[in-house]
Amino acid sequence: MLILGELLLLCTDTEHPKILITGGLGQLGVGLAKLLRRKFGKNNVILSDIRKPPNHVYHDGPFIFSDILDSKNLREIVVNNNISWLIHYSAVLSAVGENNVALAKEVNITGLHNILDIATDHGLRVFVPSTIGAFGPSSPRNPTPELCVQRPRTIYGVSKVHAELMGEYYHHRYGLDFRCLRYPGIISANSNPGGGTTDYAVQIFHTAVKTGCFECNLRSDTLLPMMYIDDCLRATLEFMEAPADSLLSRTYNISAMSFTPHDLVQEMQKVLPELKVTYNVDPVLQAIADGWPMVLEDIAARRDWGWKHEFDLSELVQTMLTHITTSNQRAQAN
Repeated sequence: MLILGELLLLCTDTEHPKILITGGLGQLGVGLAKLLRRKFGKNNVILSDIRKPPNHVYHDGPFIFSDILDSKNLREIVVNNNISWLIHYSAVLSAVGENNVALAKEVNITGLHNILDIATDHGLRVFVPSTIGAFGPSSPRNPTPELCVQRPRTIYGVSKVHAELMGEYYHHRYGLDFRCLRYPGIISANSNPGGGTTDYAVQIFHTAVKTGCFECNLRSDTLLPMMYIDDCLRATLEFMEAPADSLLSRTYNISAMSFTPHDLVQEMQKVLPELKVTYNVDPVLQAIADGWPMVLEDIAARRDWGWKHEFDLSELVQTMLTHITTSNQRAQAN
């Protein structure tokens, strides 16, 4: 006979969502899996990718091979593991996508269609991130509102506008619980840049701590929206937990801060006064950045589901430098 505590534990386990994260070895997947496992239990969150993960990822919780272009395999995973939430992080990012448009179309568009069809067939709640790259040169840039002309000029941006519209269509046509956040540039100490235009804001910390120098591939006055990864992951969880009837939209902007490379360097030099930065502008990356928002307006997210960021620029810099310095010291000790 089960005692009351065991009954409560069983009830709690059955009430938790069972979550699959695709593209889980990218910048966000491993961190989100940790956050979700703390909330819902280690075995209720399955990380997946087409690459072999490092050992610590295997030890942290369930990991499986999953190719979003293999619809049959993906469907089997959803059914066999009783998945109820699907976090779709598989994507080819902006800079990489411009160098391999065919791959970006296949992963970002065909893969998305597989996700939407499977989620609809099995009644899943599905999250697909969008991006500031979903806007284009004709969009208002300072600030960029929720609803405006988008018309991006990268395959990454085009595929994300497609994802937003397809997700909303599936929601209205089939009742799919589709949810989408337009992420700004995400800054993290624990993951490598994934080929995005805002990657300089991650690379500069690692290079600055290691060498004291950095060569930036964007102009010093390039203003872009940014967010520390902890805010990004928390926003994603809070958004996924928000009651469906509180969501007046299926796609929301979220933001925390906007800064230029010059702003970031000045803040870092308060801690690393010897830091030297030079500029060697990459015309392809600069053209992409010049078509993106400078400031992302996120009034709707704050109103509808209570979004509120915690990290500003000074806290971001202090946290990043502390994490990277500590990690380097541990590596040297070992």
